[in-house]
Parts: sequence; C-alpha cells; structure tokens
Amino acid sequence: MSAHLLDDFARAENGIGTDSGRTARPPATTFQHARRDQNAVSAGLERRLLVWLAERTPSRVNSDHLTLLGFGASFLTGLAYFLARWNSSGLLAATACLALNWLGDSLDGTLARVRNLERPRYGFYVDHMLDTFGALFLMGGLAASGYLDWRVAAGMLVVFLMLAIEVYLATYTLAAFRLSFWRLGPTEIRILLGTANLVLWFRPSTRVLGTSYSLLDFGGCVAIAAMAVMLTVAAAQHTARLYQEERLNH
Repeated sequence: MSAHLLDDFARAENGIGTDSGRTARPPATTFQHARRDQNAVSAGLERRLLVWLAERTPSRVNSDHLTLLGFGASFLTGLAYFLARWNSSGLLAATACLALNWLGDSLDGTLARVRNLERPRYGFYVDHMLDTFGALFLMGGLAASGYLDWRVAAGMLVVFLMLAIEVYLATYTLAAFRLSFWRLGPTEIRILLGTANLVLWFRPSTRVLGTSYSLLDFGGCVAIAAMAVMLTVAAAQHTARLYQEERLNH
C-alpha cells in the first residue's frame, strides 16, 4: 500500500484537500466538507484495511454497489434474527450479515476517496438515510427474535435515532461529523453484537451475573443508558459552544 495514498485518505477524512495530482470531478455546487471525528479503538487498523481492500476492488464495482450491499445486509440481519426465534442458527446468519453490512457500509466511502470520485452530499444523505432504515431492521429483528425484550429494542431504537439527530445537527452547525463516542464506533458495536450472538448460540439461556436478565436485555439496557448520557453531554456541550459563538450583543 503506497504511503501517499494513506496520507491522502487521512487528509480527505479530515476535510483537507489533496495535492496528489489526480483530477477530481468538480462538485455541482460549493460544498464544505465536515471534519470527521473518528477515535474508535479500531479506527487506525480499520482505515488501513479498508484502503487495502479499496485498492484491490475490481473496477466494475463502485460505491453504489457497496452501499446497496450494506443496506441489503442490514435487512438480512433483521430477517436472520427473526428466524432465530425458531432456529438458533439464525444467530450465526445474523453475525455473517453483520460482517457483510460492515463491508458495504464502511468500504463505499473509502472506495470513493481512493478513486477520487467523491459525491459528498449524495453520499452523506443516502448513507445515513439507509442507516436509519438499517437500525429499524436490526431492532425489529431483535425484538422479534425472542432473545431481546421488544421494549428494550424500542428504547434502543428511539435513543439511537435521537443521538443520530444530534450528530447530524452538529455536522451542519459545527462542520464536525462525529463517528464515535467513548472510543466506540459502529464497528465496535457490530463486534460486540456478533460476540453476543455466538455466546447465545452456544448457551441460549445465558443470564448476566446470576440475575434474571438475559444477555441481550442487559446489554440493551446498558446501551440505552450510555447513549442517553452521550446525547445529553453532546447536546449540552454543543449548545454552550454555539451560544458563545453567536452571543447577542445587547
């Protein structure tokens, strides 16, 4: 993997133009890239892996194909959880679909940056609209699986969407797109969920610390509490920052 390509990729992720000599297609309108804040545990390794994969992706495969792969995999993940209600093999299928979702959802933007064929407005809008539907598929499948109480699933979906709204508003008002909280990003969440799937496949009746809570119910409650704290802290910080930056002079 060439060093200059990794450097260009890192610069593009931070909203900085490159001078590698490649000719970029001019945007339809002036658009300001938001800075991408990504400090998840896996971020460095994941970035190198995605660039390596993008460099070896056949030319006939483009970013739209990968976006559709990620979206289709999110639907299949929910379907696999639904089928797990009757056959625990659905948990293994869900784990495989989560891996495919990672591939499509993570590689599409990297491929566009490596090929210098970015469509920032289209990509941002489509990617996150499909993520919204993907969250619905995932939580719906988990709620129907019998492994997670539907009320916990509904709570996770609501708080996730509220946190997503905060992130998108911050992206617009502060030009900073936050991809991770507390060193956890989408990749870490997929890994944790896949690990829980494997545990439940081996021991479907797993309880947490001898309590009556199932593994996914306990994890879901922790996720709701964590996302609620993330949302509250981020909203307070961003409100205070915007107030200071746009203070009225009486």
